[in-house]
Amino acid sequence: MTVIFQLMAFSLGLLSTFLLVIATCTDCWMVNADDSLEVSLKCRGLWRECVTNVQDGIRTCDQYDSILAGHPLKIVVTRALLITADILAGLALITLLLGLDCIKFLKEAPHIKLKMCYMAGLTLGLGVLGMIGSVWYAVDIYVERATLILHDIFLGIHYDFGWSCWLGMVGSTGCFMASIMLTCCLYIFTGQVASCPVSSEMHRDYCVILYNICT
Repeated sequence: MTVIFQLMAFSLGLLSTFLLVIATCTDCWMVNADDSLEVSLKCRGLWRECVTNVQDGIRTCDQYDSILAGHPLKIVVTRALLITADILAGLALITLLLGLDCIKFLKEAPHIKLKMCYMAGLTLGLGVLGMIGSVWYAVDIYVERATLILHDIFLGIHYDFGWSCWLGMVGSTGCFMASIMLTCCLYIFTGQVASCPVSSEMHRDYCVILYNICT
């Protein structure tokens, strides 16, 4: 049962990390929300802006000239948070893979493998950085739009957050759920809460609290 639970957590973490990476790389964080008379679909991402002609499907993209200079704060910060979440989630998956009971690595040291699963869960929990970046980006879009409406400014194009932003939110949520599975519920199946594989008393108390929540 423990192996199945570990594989479920690994599968969820892998899928969520994949969604986070896709969200970081794709270019539809903002999409125009005009009326049906609009003949083109405009998308803005973290790295470029693309326009797709609705009639013939031709798509053209303009790469941003620089990485940092000349960009709004929401783009710079969202880039940093998403990239950080991607790297941490990837490292967590590698650690978790080596800590799986079905992997022969450190087979003679089950407590070390359990500790690796626990640490992987904590690291996956930092995928919430992707959620912070995605939500901040989405909120900033609506704040910018509300500000323009409040000051009676009409630019001809209004933006809503697109599917890339949704992927960032879903991927971050999945990483957090996988983290809960590994740092809390895994101990229900292993019965190791009394010997939580961390040296710090604070972390040990955290482990016991999570166990009580799940039970």
